[in-house]
Amino acid sequence: MVFSSVLFLFVFLPIVLLLYGVIPNKWRNSFLLIVSLSFYAWGEGLFVGIMLLSIAMNYVFGLAIERGNARAGRLWVGFAVTANLALLGVFKYANFLVENINTLFSGEGTQLITIDQIHLPIGISFFTFQAMSYVIEVHRRVMPAQTNLLNLGLYIALFPQLIAGPIVRYHDIAAQLKTRFVNAGQFAYGIERFVIGLGKKVLIANPMGAVADEIFALPPDSITATVAWIAVACYSLQIYFDFSGYSDMAIGLGRMFGFKFLENFNYPYISQSIQEFWRRWHISLSNWFRDFLYVPLGGNRRGPGRTYINLLIVFVLCGLWHGASWNFVVWGLLHGSFLVLERIGFLAVLNRMWRPLRHCYVIMVVMIAWVFFRIETLSGASDFVETMFLADTSGKYQFDRFFDLERASVFVVGIIIATPVLPWIRSRYTGSGSLDCGEPVLVRHLSVHAVKHLLLLTILVLSSMHLMAGSHNPFIYFRF
Repeated sequence: MVFSSVLFLFVFLPIVLLLYGVIPNKWRNSFLLIVSLSFYAWGEGLFVGIMLLSIAMNYVFGLAIERGNARAGRLWVGFAVTANLALLGVFKYANFLVENINTLFSGEGTQLITIDQIHLPIGISFFTFQAMSYVIEVHRRVMPAQTNLLNLGLYIALFPQLIAGPIVRYHDIAAQLKTRFVNAGQFAYGIERFVIGLGKKVLIANPMGAVADEIFALPPDSITATVAWIAVACYSLQIYFDFSGYSDMAIGLGRMFGFKFLENFNYPYISQSIQEFWRRWHISLSNWFRDFLYVPLGGNRRGPGRTYINLLIVFVLCGLWHGASWNFVVWGLLHGSFLVLERIGFLAVLNRMWRPLRHCYVIMVVMIAWVFFRIETLSGASDFVETMFLADTSGKYQFDRFFDLERASVFVVGIIIATPVLPWIRSRYTGSGSLDCGEPVLVRHLSVHAVKHLLLLTILVLSSMHLMAGSHNPFIYFRF
């Protein structure tokens, strides 16, 4: 079940919200845990057992880490991290590992390893990283171990951010697992964020994804360089609005139930460097790798050479986190390499450049890297990148084959909304005055609220119409 579906919007969510609102506070965590496990089981069936195993083993590990002495705590946290990585490794990387071992040792008379294709449970990367952050934070004495199994289960399985994040750190919501409340303002804000995320996904990501899918399905030598760039631009918009839209919906849903999740995106496509891009893109994952991998490796405390190696290690693993494929490794290496380049001295050069040129540099790097993220094979991605820089246009598909007025309009709107233009307009229009500064200010604020509510209603109606038309719209990050 996905958030952007008729079943979720008009059946599941209203029923859950209604029941949550009428049951006593002491039963709300238990109710949300049952709902979350049911939500996961709807799409994954018996694989919900993997999540139950994760909850149970990390509950035991957390208590053991806290109750042991320093040496025992280190051993237990080592066991906990190993167990979580083993769980992730078996389901996400076993087939990839066997395939590469067979390729490496293939030859006459070599006995190949054969295993059945292992199913990848949806969202396993997200809830495994959350579980690891819990046991590590207990070991670091950031937070005490959770003694209530149901509360820990709710932290790991909470359905708003279960499938595709954001990755919620235990210390950020530990207090909310015990006590939280929802007032009318918070609930209204939750609805607003959810509707905005729904519109991002249905009205922008899906149409842009349709264009990208059509072009990427063609042989690279049958399209012009312009069409190739259009495909990557559309995919860049698709993945941003798809993922940030899901994060908006997750944040909104969380607020409806009294949880406050941290932001996961902050207009990454306006970045002036790759360093800045990673402070704005998938913030929860960036922070996770920084705090639990980069810093323990030594961060930037052991000299420039070690810093560069640490960055490359982090981004290779970041690529592999996204999927068991060499293409994801290349994607990670590209980002890691440019981060190293900027640290070596290119950032100082960038800072002296004209701002639009800095922006073009970031967009160029990010878009080329997205090719390896989108295409499944290294040869296919390499051929597509080559096409992006070829000038030959004879006998090839032109961009007008893939763009009509509606798609072109969505493309332009997507580019505009990917920048903070709308918040800037709203802040300029409302001004900094308070409501008691006189009638003009009051009228202006009331007008802004009226326009906002009208826009939200329009987004909801248009999104519902698209969903009722039955279009297929899975989230990109479900497969991670």
